[in-house]
Amino acid sequence: MKKQVHLIAIGGSAMHNMAIALHRKGYVVTGSDDEIFEPSKSRLLNNGLLPTEMGWNDDRIHSDLDAVIVGMHARKDNPELLKAQALGLRIYSYPEYIHEQAKDKIRVVIGGSHGKTSITSMILHVLGKLNINVDYMVGAQLQGFDCMVKFTEEAEIAIIEGDEYLSSPTDLRPKFHLYAPTIAVISGIAWDHINVFPTFEKYVEQFQIFTDKIVSDGTLIYCDLDTEVKNIALQSRADIEKIAYGIFPNQVVNGITSLIYQEASYPLEIFGNHNLQNVNAAFEVCKKLGVSELDFIACMQSFTGAAKRMELVKKTDHSACYKDFAHAPSKLKATTQALKAQFPNRKLIACMELHTFSSLNKDFLNQYAGAMDAADEAVVYFNEHTLQHKKLPPIAASEVQAAFGSEKVIVITKTCELLDFLKSKSYENTNLLMMSSGNFDGIQFLDLM
Repeated sequence: MKKQVHLIAIGGSAMHNMAIALHRKGYVVTGSDDEIFEPSKSRLLNNGLLPTEMGWNDDRIHSDLDAVIVGMHARKDNPELLKAQALGLRIYSYPEYIHEQAKDKIRVVIGGSHGKTSITSMILHVLGKLNINVDYMVGAQLQGFDCMVKFTEEAEIAIIEGDEYLSSPTDLRPKFHLYAPTIAVISGIAWDHINVFPTFEKYVEQFQIFTDKIVSDGTLIYCDLDTEVKNIALQSRADIEKIAYGIFPNQVVNGITSLIYQEASYPLEIFGNHNLQNVNAAFEVCKKLGVSELDFIACMQSFTGAAKRMELVKKTDHSACYKDFAHAPSKLKATTQALKAQFPNRKLIACMELHTFSSLNKDFLNQYAGAMDAADEAVVYFNEHTLQHKKLPPIAASEVQAAFGSEKVIVITKTCELLDFLKSKSYENTNLLMMSSGNFDGIQFLDLM
């Protein structure tokens, strides 16, 4: 008999992918939401999973359901959740159900404040090129994938991006605490999610707990260039195998980065020290999964990067525009430095949007000191309406400029002024870098240069 599952808040970016994955596995899938936006709406519709009516209806909850999965968008008093609780049904948060599906597999969980998506996508790229069947869960849309969750009976390995944010309204544990890794990765630790982890110490503690959750005789692969990560690794359980990594040996010639391995050179499509650290993390994971070193390197040569991770938007012989998901201070610094180092003879105009709860919080702003110093010109943009929407107190442009600590930082709060500024620039021998976890209020990057 087919299993039946119901997803409350099915329209979420992660939840709708899970719904499609379960449908493809042969489950009977239903769901609900009060509002569903694109691309989730079309993707659910194309798979026959779009709810016929928006809103919550406890008639959808019945005793034949094998599981009810609750997304972050659902509230504690959701009528469907309350009925599921009253019926004593099995209720899971999104990450709990990921573990339920992967509990009998080798679970590779990639954690860290930055680099998670890139490392995960590198691993999946290599395993895919080698026709190694794996299940997976990735938080971002990757090129070449029509669904970012995959569940099968056959795959013996599950590759999971380990987010440290909360699991659900009824489960306030970080997601990556629920996966019980066989192989865990920590790429780096830099304070984020200040609305959930009000101190740096509390944030670091989540990664200590993450390592505690590694299975007996499991493996921790960690970046030993990060002091906090190294300390956590050294203090982790004695039964855990510990594999340290840094920057993969490389060289840059004429704007092309190549891996150096056994005295041979292997050109890449990607660049930057942060990406070369990510390559090394993926290298160690794939070796643990039985991939040969030369096979890994050969496969990585065709890897073009994860979406919005130093993604090339447009280029000419003398200029280029890149977009990146960078929004936290450490990500901003690494991305800006990487692009300047790759093209040292080009001027770099870097523009970032304050969009997250942390970045728009006055108590967090000073973490951005020096984050864009590598740029020749730097712009920080934020929309005052975003502050109002997130119910945060106003921030003055002068406060933002003072926090970044550089006279070359210009602060702009209106979309039209940002467009005028960027379009007024000459891009002769100049690169443009646009960084945000949002979308700069719909600015079309192709039109900027």
